[in-house]
Amino acid sequence: MRVQSQDLSGSQLTQIVRRVVGRVMGTRVAEVPHERPAGVHVAVDTPRPAEDRVELARVRGSELVTVDDLAHIPRGGELVLRPGAVVTPLAEDAARERGIRLVERATVKDTGRLRIAVGSDHGGFRTKAVVLDELRRLGHVGFDLGTRDENAVDYPDYAAAVGEAVANGQADLGIVLDGAGIGSAIAANKLAGIRAATCWDTQSAANAREHNHANVLCLGAKMLPESKLLDTVRTFLATPLGGDRHARRVAKITALEQRRQR
Repeated sequence: MRVQSQDLSGSQLTQIVRRVVGRVMGTRVAEVPHERPAGVHVAVDTPRPAEDRVELARVRGSELVTVDDLAHIPRGGELVLRPGAVVTPLAEDAARERGIRLVERATVKDTGRLRIAVGSDHGGFRTKAVVLDELRRLGHVGFDLGTRDENAVDYPDYAAAVGEAVANGQADLGIVLDGAGIGSAIAANKLAGIRAATCWDTQSAANAREHNHANVLCLGAKMLPESKLLDTVRTFLATPLGGDRHARRVAKITALEQRRQR
């Protein structure tokens, strides 16, 4: 295709043609070497399916999943995709190499499975493994965000990792374990969109979900016997969010958070 203009410079016209052809036709545009005569020349190549798919996602505003989004997913884990998400070819290759399953969010919801981010400091390390086993037994998808051993670490780092996974939509809920379950809740609640609750029994867990719409459960691994801790986890996961007056009050919490961000 050849385009000439006396009113625009060659570089300006090239950029216009690239934008129009690339966005409207969804094709890959390549500039032909400058030594050819008679104005500005562009060549429209037949698009490769993977590149075309990514370009169309950009044009339509769809969520793009890149290789960076897989960085925190362990080998053999799962990444839940939002409806309409488009995975880049590089991310697809990386997922295949690491055995990561890419799951549509609707599929997870329809089966009742929850994707749960789980993290702990050194004080909750051993209990974290028990919680992950319980999540698998219940049919949910739990992924481990660390820590990896009992060497001393800082609990805010792991509370933040879990909170960010929930806030970004990569997990439906989060569970954080430390010695008392208090510090992690304080840290996680600094993140926009997170409502972290420290719970110590089934009653507090049910209240946190129904009344406060909590999306991160914080537990004191050194404060609760294993059986009671797992009962608390099960109740937290099984309790639906309360509507009416509860939803109205949670909306006020969200408004306070938004006002602080301005």
